[in-house]
Amino acid sequence: MITITDKAKDKIDHLMQDSELGSDYFLRVSVKGGGCSGLSYNLDFDNEEKTGDQFFEDRGIKIALDMKSFLYLAGTELDFSDGLNGKGFNFINPNASRTCGCGESFSV
Repeated sequence: MITITDKAKDKIDHLMQDSELGSDYFLRVSVKGGGCSGLSYNLDFDNEEKTGDQFFEDRGIKIALDMKSFLYLAGTELDFSDGLNGKGFNFINPNASRTCGCGESFSV
């Protein structure tokens, strides 16, 4: 399961409204190879279910993960920061043994 902070929920809602996405869209969270620590996070909006997708909902946001990503992201919290030290989504991943300085990639 992935949880979402209030700030992340507000930003996701804002992005969906700006993009004029309907209620059939959900947030797809995934992990792919790459980045300075070996694995990187990916966020996107999608409206097509794929074989093996795991679905969760938190704070009214529907979230889809493929099975491989679920294994790396179980228990992760998605946050959003708009401060001086960086702007964007942040993953607080209890499964990561190492993260890069920018927080966009990790290893287990």
